[in-house]
Amino acid sequence: MPIEQVSPGLASIVSSDRPINELATGFGNDNGPAEGPLWWHEGGYLLFSDIGNNRRMKWAPGEGATVFQEPTNFANGLTRDIQGRLIACDRTPRVVRHEPDGSLTVVANSYQGRSLNRPNDVVVKSDGSIYFTDPGAPAPEYQLDFAGVYRVSADLGTITLLVRDFITPNGLAFSPDESVLYINDSRRGHIRAFDMQPNGTLALATDRVLCDLRGDRPGVPDGMKVDVEGNIYCGGSGGIWVIDPSGQHLGAIVHGASASTNVAFGGDDWKTLFFTTRNELGSIDLNIPGIPVPVAAA
Repeated sequence: MPIEQVSPGLASIVSSDRPINELATGFGNDNGPAEGPLWWHEGGYLLFSDIGNNRRMKWAPGEGATVFQEPTNFANGLTRDIQGRLIACDRTPRVVRHEPDGSLTVVANSYQGRSLNRPNDVVVKSDGSIYFTDPGAPAPEYQLDFAGVYRVSADLGTITLLVRDFITPNGLAFSPDESVLYINDSRRGHIRAFDMQPNGTLALATDRVLCDLRGDRPGVPDGMKVDVEGNIYCGGSGGIWVIDPSGQHLGAIVHGASASTNVAFGGDDWKTLFFTTRNELGSIDLNIPGIPVPVAAA
């Protein structure tokens, strides 16, 4: 069965007989998997990263997957800012913004004079501020001795270290009202939740483990998204886990691959859940739309 229902609540989100669509395959290698799906709504297509092959792919209905851009500095996570510009994490290492004229603006490449490790995933808040994860450290090749989660102000003038006690911070996503930031830790196999403070930082005293996604089947938390009702979609043991805002595991979308690297909502009504595995792009239709990207300006 492609849909594993752990709680009756899953039935309102996805039907048990809903097919899982394999859209394209042949991506990724030992240097990195397929990653970073991002729906470009006004164009009606999906962008995603083929990290190992150092290229950005485009998938459109009826057209399949084609090369959109190469090289990409082995880009990983993708999103858009509130003006609709593409934001990407790459291995330079940096977070960059793609301008309409084709130039790149560096969003972040260092913290307190030391180079970032390897920015992984990124999300933009409705005030224009940019949040990203930077796993990897401690390791001899990195200047920073910790893995961090950061906020960059909308004017790109200030970078703030939000939290540094994750082993492998990876996917991150806001609740629909942006009052909570979810960050997962691939190594520890769980999602943590933080209430937000008015200045855009985390209320660290509210730090809690929302859900543990470990099990006896392959799969760890990686990319993560949230729908308009606050449900969370994240890779976990056995497939893509669906978790309600209280942290209850509702069930899983079992696609059969060994890892779910990232997910994204798209389609005309934002009810298509696209997902990447190490080598494939797939999708499944849901009953609830995801939070649109870009988010509306505050």
